[in-house]
Amino acid sequence: MGGMGQTVEHAEHVGSTLKRLLQYFKRSKRLLILLLIAVVFVTLAGLAAPSLQGSAIDSIKDKAWDTLQLCATVLLGVYLVNVLSTLAQSLLAARLSQSIVKQMRHDLFRKIDHLSLKYLDTHSNGDVMSRMTNDVENVSSTISQSLGSLVSGVLTIVGTVTIMALYCWQLTLITMVTVILTVIVTKKMSAAMRRVYRKRSAVLGQLNGHSEEMITGYKSIVAYNKQQDVIEEFCKTSDQLRQVGTKAEILGGSMGPIMNCISNISFVIVAAFGGFFAYEGLITIGTVSAFIIYAKQFSRPINEIAQLYGTIQTAIAGAERVFTLLDEPDEDNSGDQKPEPISGKISFRNVDFSYVPGKQVLHDFNLDVEPGQKIALVGSTGSGKTTVVNLLMRFYPVDSGEILVDGVNIQDIDRDFLRNNIAIVLQDTVLFSNTIENNIKYAHLDASEEAVREAAKMSHIHRYIEGQPEQYRTFLKQAGAKLSHGQRQLMSIARAILADPKILILDEATSSVDTRTEKNIQDAMVKLMDRRTSLIIAHRLSTIRDADKIVVMDQGSVVEIGNHEELLAKQGKYYELYMTQFAGIKT
Repeated sequence: MGGMGQTVEHAEHVGSTLKRLLQYFKRSKRLLILLLIAVVFVTLAGLAAPSLQGSAIDSIKDKAWDTLQLCATVLLGVYLVNVLSTLAQSLLAARLSQSIVKQMRHDLFRKIDHLSLKYLDTHSNGDVMSRMTNDVENVSSTISQSLGSLVSGVLTIVGTVTIMALYCWQLTLITMVTVILTVIVTKKMSAAMRRVYRKRSAVLGQLNGHSEEMITGYKSIVAYNKQQDVIEEFCKTSDQLRQVGTKAEILGGSMGPIMNCISNISFVIVAAFGGFFAYEGLITIGTVSAFIIYAKQFSRPINEIAQLYGTIQTAIAGAERVFTLLDEPDEDNSGDQKPEPISGKISFRNVDFSYVPGKQVLHDFNLDVEPGQKIALVGSTGSGKTTVVNLLMRFYPVDSGEILVDGVNIQDIDRDFLRNNIAIVLQDTVLFSNTIENNIKYAHLDASEEAVREAAKMSHIHRYIEGQPEQYRTFLKQAGAKLSHGQRQLMSIARAILADPKILILDEATSSVDTRTEKNIQDAMVKLMDRRTSLIIAHRLSTIRDADKIVVMDQGSVVEIGNHEELLAKQGKYYELYMTQFAGIKT
């Protein structure tokens, strides 16, 4: 009964959420109908059994052995139907829940695959994953465990009251008194338990948070000699948890005995009045026996429905969060032009952009890149370098202005075609739990083994791969978590080489490799960038000395453009950045 003290989540739009949830049930209409039929049989069997038991008792009293034999045979059949129907209900509910969850997860994953980068950047990964796992699982468990019980409970209540009233309406009214008492006590205790359990969860969260801070910040605690203060604070929170936890356990443990006490009171009342009515000849002894069972049977579904309330509300709230994500707009897929062959000319014309309204990141940004040019974007953190790349890849739409590739606005170019002609190597490398070969082939799945090896050699990761037990077929567990950051970047570079793009973007591609490896990569990049338009974002200015053009950015605008020697001679912003790195001048 302790589950009645759970913290209940509530949906904001229950009606519309249930309406959408029913659409999933329609896709599994056959399973739903079969489940409802099984529930009806379970309920009818449960309603018929007490009446048959009463008839059997009356036949014993009247010594009607043929009637007793018939009642016993029918009762055995009813119990058999009940068992088989209950089993069918469980199996059908499980299949229905898994069928609906499969459809929901499929829709959800498909939606996530088409979400805009803006949504994923503004929502935590944990929140998105929670909708895919916890919220969908809440819906699944509610369908498999609660749907049948809810329908059966309602049918049982209606059927029980009807049968009891047909037998003896006076005794039915007396029975209702104890039922009402059960409902009132259940409601009051459930409200008290929810408050206590909610407080216990809050205090437990405080204790866990305090413990985590103490463990992760242990060096600082010891360094400042704050051990005693930490212990005192922990003990204080722990005492609060003990007090509220004790109260919660007492309330949770007392629910069962109190309900049993009320049930026993009901038994005594029904037995006493039923005996009196039987003595007066209003009803038979068998009817009294049936009434006692019906009285217990009547209160049971009421308690079950009360317990299911919180579970159902939480499931509806979870479904609402799932539907909220499904209602998010897809990534912009406009444009149908495919300007083949792409030469790689890029033009930014008066581009303004802001991630958050009112906080502009790019201001009237203009830049022309000729085919095959090697362009470096430099500037302090937050100057807008990575934003330029995000806009070129159509991860975000511009606020105003336009970006052209070969003279065509990228909004008019087919999105997939555009990205297929651009390869990007990010500072934060992403690998997958798969073989090394398949990770490199991710950009070109049809590439030959020889092409994969050649790309690995150019990125100087081939020797490491050859040293692995299964070489290129070595499986990377946990998405290559055991690889160094430098090795992960080298594989990402090999992937970009294999893609054979017209436009190449390197976002701090060599930031995590040693100087010698960096020199080897630079030599490979010279070949890779040959006759390809290349945009390089770099903080290490030593890596971009041979760039055709260096674009210096500051606060979202271009402040200087030129090659390495020209910009040094100007002694402007680039000179300041360069001297900061190589001469130690403060900025």
